Amino acid sequence: MEHIAAVLLVIGCSDTMTDCRELPVSVSVFETAQECTAARPFALADVQGQAPRIIAKCLSVDPALEDDYDQIVWNVRPDGTLDASVEISDLEVASNGERPEREKDSLSQQ
Repeated sequence: MEHIAAVLLVIGCSDTMTDCRELPVSVSVFETAQECTAARPFALADVQGQAPRIIAKCLSVDPALEDDYDQIVWNVRPDGTLDASVEISDLEVASNGERPEREKDSLSQQ
């Protein structure tokens, strides 16, 4: 099994940097930070034209915790600086697996 050491995050923004979104790339996880850094220019070329301004950053991942990570948190500052990290959320979900019948009906309609 391969371990993940870096994640490539690519963000596309408007000219004013006020409207930003993640852009999908063909390969976004890497075994080493060096592989991620080497792939970054190719990923940027692949998404060229999908947004007026595009920013990409390799994020470090602790291989010992790779199965625990469940979110990428990012923010683009007005100057174009991308702050981002791979994190483990604090959200815990518990369930006994049973719900009243009427709750099942209301949930299935949402």
